[in-house]
Amino acid sequence: MPVIGGWATAGRPYTTLAVLAPWWLIPVLGCGHRPHRVPRDPAVPERKQLLAEKVLKGDVRATARLIRKIDDGDRQVFSDLRKLYPHSGRSHIVGFTGAPGVGKSTLVDQMVSKFRQNGKTVGILAIDPTSPFTGGAILGDRVRMQKHSTDNGVFIRSMATRGAFGGLTRSTDDAIVVLEAMGKNVVIVETVGVGQDEVEIVHSAHTTIVVTVPGMGDDIQAIKAGLMEIGDLFVVNKSDRQGAAKTIRELEFMLHMSDKRSGVEGWTPRVIAAEAMTGKGVDELYEAILEHRAHLEAGDGERLKALQAIRVTNQLLDLLRENLVQSALKRLGGRESLKQVVRDIVEKRTDPYGVCFELTEKLLGGGPD
Repeated sequence: MPVIGGWATAGRPYTTLAVLAPWWLIPVLGCGHRPHRVPRDPAVPERKQLLAEKVLKGDVRATARLIRKIDDGDRQVFSDLRKLYPHSGRSHIVGFTGAPGVGKSTLVDQMVSKFRQNGKTVGILAIDPTSPFTGGAILGDRVRMQKHSTDNGVFIRSMATRGAFGGLTRSTDDAIVVLEAMGKNVVIVETVGVGQDEVEIVHSAHTTIVVTVPGMGDDIQAIKAGLMEIGDLFVVNKSDRQGAAKTIRELEFMLHMSDKRSGVEGWTPRVIAAEAMTGKGVDELYEAILEHRAHLEAGDGERLKALQAIRVTNQLLDLLRENLVQSALKRLGGRESLKQVVRDIVEKRTDPYGVCFELTEKLLGGGPD
């Protein structure tokens, strides 16, 4: 019995007319009797293709779907991430951070064009602030990069912070793994506008670029503390403004005086004047990024391995925290039971220390050290 498209035709010619006709007209038309489904062999299980397999082939839709699942906290993505992880670690991860309004998105847009001109494929993760009312994000960064939306060599994904601090979202590292496995040569992570101590990007990026502008009051006050210590490159954007030269001098002086930098050994941060709207300084920044990458890979690549170790350590700790919290909630009986425990703590019937000890004992067989 010939089978076409999963339907049996009882040896009769299979015609378009037979497909369109009602079943009770098929004998009249001479196309055989009413078709029936060919039973599937139960010994041969249907195989659902993992999104990871499509990502490895460069499938854009599969990549977008997987990152969406990651961003939504879908724990079923772990099987995909485990399959993708051996294919990660080959991209150069560049982080852009700085205060809101300094022109990070416009600068990233220019840098993407520069990378593409040099034959590099680029993945972009733009972190947008989440609305405290709707839980959504404006996704303004994606709007500013519309000219790259039709470029097959560029993948752009906006991600909401969902209440996370530090300028990144918890799922950023997992999304980076996906883009690396997809085959992107460069992965750019643009953080949400940050303050002085929100410096999580240094745990994810190989090259961290701090962007500032003149005229932010006390210029050094605007970017000192944590940001001063993590930047591998500093960009003074909108350098056509009054006071740009003063900002550059102060930055260079502060970097020279700093003895608490967490950057790469042997690397001296550079301060670059730029005007992202006109493209000024983009070539210099591009060359500086390449120089920093070459510095990381120099010798036997120990500097790059050290950065990878920091990234993996933080990723592992984040995963452990997430899994332990999920397990603790399950032990409590879900979020509704958590609300009851919180009420008991508020009304002083118990305390958070005792609850924590009890849960830890149930989860790990012993209380916290």
